[in-house]
Amino acid sequence: MAYKETLEQLRAKLGENKAENTKFLREESMKFARENNYEGIRAVSELMLENLTDEEKAEIDRITHLDGLRLDKVYDQIVELMNKKDMIEAKNLAEKLYKKIILDYAPTDRTVYMSLRNPLEDNLCRLMFKTEKILNRAPFDFSAYLTAYAYIMVETGSTVDAIPVLEKASEYNPVDVGPKFELCEIYKITRNKKMVLQTAREILRIAISPAAIARAYANIGYALVNSGDYEDAVIFYVASTMFAPHPAVPLEMKHLADLMGRPIVKPSQEKIEEVMGKYDIKFGPNREVISAAAQLASKFLQEGDIPNALPALKITYNLTLDEEVKKIILKYEPIPRNNFARPNPNIVMTSGNNNSDDNK
Repeated sequence: MAYKETLEQLRAKLGENKAENTKFLREESMKFARENNYEGIRAVSELMLENLTDEEKAEIDRITHLDGLRLDKVYDQIVELMNKKDMIEAKNLAEKLYKKIILDYAPTDRTVYMSLRNPLEDNLCRLMFKTEKILNRAPFDFSAYLTAYAYIMVETGSTVDAIPVLEKASEYNPVDVGPKFELCEIYKITRNKKMVLQTAREILRIAISPAAIARAYANIGYALVNSGDYEDAVIFYVASTMFAPHPAVPLEMKHLADLMGRPIVKPSQEKIEEVMGKYDIKFGPNREVISAAAQLASKFLQEGDIPNALPALKITYNLTLDEEVKKIILKYEPIPRNNFARPNPNIVMTSGNNNSDDNK
């Protein structure tokens, strides 16, 4: 159901009693959350704001604004400062935003805030990170905000201090690979092979694109080169190129070949899987991620919600190259848009609105 239609239907059921209205809207919100109905949640949120008292509205303003500016606008200022290479000022503002977030959106014994950006992230989070706590939807993308702060910290020399900030970013969105990739970069810088491997495993568990899988493999290859495990590094670099090309990887492979004193020869699939097993890693995408995307696509198709079905279908196809899935996509989108997958191995990311799971 369209947002405006849902909004008007809900508004028609409201009365003069604010307490009863609040109870009704909370019940509707929980129903929409169970159904992953984001348009419904959006409509309820707007009506709940309309239903607030002046005191309640003032409290909402307090927790959603910093120095009179809405938090997303503060983040925009930070990004602008970063683009201007004014890292000191960006760090000062990002630190204020960080402190605001962890104070006003801290978890309690009963609740936790989550910055989940789309139905698939919601589905994956509930599937893979089960909790008894009530999940409150954060009004902004705190994972991205804190990841930006950590990046600024690294750029300004506070590399190790950025680690807890990135861990906090992952708490707000456990299925966002962005902060985890930044953690990998820190562990690569500090030559912490154990933590590169651990973080890469976490990424591979939730990766929704071939690009993310490829980058995770390349990170492992880099760490193995640093530790002198050249033969195993070959496996991960080759596997990276199998999922998504990136100009940096061939250069790193050339460096590895020079260290080994011989050209790199593509290993067999059996050898790739054998070596990956040594590091408790399975080759390819996580089947749970594929299942979650496919189930979500099926649900939206049954409901006739094609705009939400298509991203889930594209993720499913990118990870499986299933021709039947491709046929369904082309049925609803005969002229593929830029985010549609290309044939293997040139597979592209199809979800999200940032570069968090692109290779670096």
